[in-house]
Amino acid sequence: MPDVAHIIHSGGLALIALIIFAESGMFVGFFLPGDTLLLSAGVFAAKGQLSLASVIIVVALAAIAGDNVGYRIGKFFEHRLFEREDGVLFKKEHVERAEKFFERYGNRTMLLAHFVPIVRTFAPPVAGIAEMPFKQFFIYDAIGDSTWAATVTLVGFWFGSRIPNLDHYILLAVAGVMVFSLGPALYQLFKLKTKRSRESKNSKRSDK
Repeated sequence: MPDVAHIIHSGGLALIALIIFAESGMFVGFFLPGDTLLLSAGVFAAKGQLSLASVIIVVALAAIAGDNVGYRIGKFFEHRLFEREDGVLFKKEHVERAEKFFERYGNRTMLLAHFVPIVRTFAPPVAGIAEMPFKQFFIYDAIGDSTWAATVTLVGFWFGSRIPNLDHYILLAVAGVMVFSLGPALYQLFKLKTKRSRESKNSKRSDK
């Protein structure tokens, strides 16, 4: 697990912005969930080591920029982007989850996507492929990203200001957050794999 405290101390707001941007703009949002980084930044802001307002503004702008890059990638490559085979960073299951989320919530997806790990990484290109009007995408995405940046950072700030020395145990806190935030996603992936395995077995039996 990445040392979030080291990331924040060594890179400050610039490194935080780069990671948040990469999560959506470069499809590498699996190694360090943005929620974890924001909660940690909120804790450090409560200790006076970061500016709370600066964290929220920088994170919101970085998320918006990353999502817009993802949208453009989806528009340019269209379905060719998702015809690739699974790799270290790319999993078709992640795309399918984002597509189902988009089918369920429509254009409102961009208001909600950043609150859902994995979905937030692939929702922007899916919106581009679905030809969601850019103006609508930009407005919804900006509102969703700004709300996410403020909400998650303020939660970290609240806990950091009420629990003494929480920054000393940030790795334990981060581990708990990762389990909480990624748990539902991993559960859904497990269900999907189990379902596919059963379908494959049933198909083999029917062929005999």
